[in-house]
Amino acid sequence: MNRERAAELIWNAWQSGDRLDGLPDDARPRDAAEGMAAQAALAELAGPVSGWKIAATTAYARQYLDVPGPLPGVLFERFHHAEGEPVPADTMTMGVAEPEFAFRLKADPGPSPSLTAVLDAVDTMFLALEMPDSRYTDHQHAGGPQLLADVACAGRFVAGRAVPGWRDLDLPRQVVVLHADGAEFSRGGGSLVLGDPRLALHWLAMELSRHGRSLRPGDVVTTGTATPPCPIHAGGHVVADFGPLGSVEARFAGGG
Repeated sequence: MNRERAAELIWNAWQSGDRLDGLPDDARPRDAAEGMAAQAALAELAGPVSGWKIAATTAYARQYLDVPGPLPGVLFERFHHAEGEPVPADTMTMGVAEPEFAFRLKADPGPSPSLTAVLDAVDTMFLALEMPDSRYTDHQHAGGPQLLADVACAGRFVAGRAVPGWRDLDLPRQVVVLHADGAEFSRGGGSLVLGDPRLALHWLAMELSRHGRSLRPGDVVTTGTATPPCPIHAGGHVVADFGPLGSVEARFAGGG
């Protein structure tokens, strides 16, 4: 599998807005290891890398994508947005927003770390919105290895407020409500994120170790959607309400 060719095709599609029916045979990863290798090559083209996302943390998403488990993908600095900054919507073909619990690392937790080691390596937990996207025409049937090559549907990302005292919070029972254009769209909570966003972070650390990678100081990790995602559009406004933890919002450019 030609990982550099896979990366070039995906990055070209990302920049042009064109979509791929799939990677050609000579560039199509056959398993997770080859998918991660193509992802690393893509990071060399599109970087710098700011951290990681986790896709398919809910049972519904895994069924929808027909994958056996979650998928890690790198996040790129160029697609990060501060809360309040207009976010382009017209370049995203998936066109959805997801409320997420996110973490920022202050240390490398080491290879195959314990949950305690991972949590000790965290500097901050904060609220976030992710706008995932795919460079495939039919991401639903692309399969796990091709999705990994496409950085697990990474797209744009909005970082919100930090949450003090997060280590002592009952995150699985934290209700999250997603509003789109002023109306409630969906509800969920921390339990949808592999049972607990902290467990999702630990899963990522272990999964990266399997591929010879690791979390690094300064990395941002967004752990997976806490509600069913809502559609977005130019001129739209999305708010994720995390109750007493606060909220995070995104406004999308365009629409007059």
